[in-house]
Amino acid sequence: MNSADLIFGVSTVEFIFGTVILVFAVFLTVAVLLQHGKTHHLSGTIAGGAETFFGKEKGKTIDKILSMVTSVVSVVFAIAVIVLYVMQTSPPPAA
Repeated sequence: MNSADLIFGVSTVEFIFGTVILVFAVFLTVAVLLQHGKTHHLSGTIAGGAETFFGKEKGKTIDKILSMVTSVVSVVFAIAVIVLYVMQTSPPPAA
């Protein structure tokens, strides 16, 4: 691997995986904050705009879709983290 293959000191593939993981992490944080909790206390105040903007039925439908998408993205996020961990090259031993 030559220096042209490195971006910020990591390989191109590791950089791409790192970027994807960062995007997924931000998405998961926002998606979890937008969902209604089962008790509707704190999360309801954050996501309450969905019901007033889309109506009560559409708000429930959006919650179901958001819940499903969050589950799928969290599984893909976990797999990407594991793949990136396995792909990392260990530093050469000190001489």
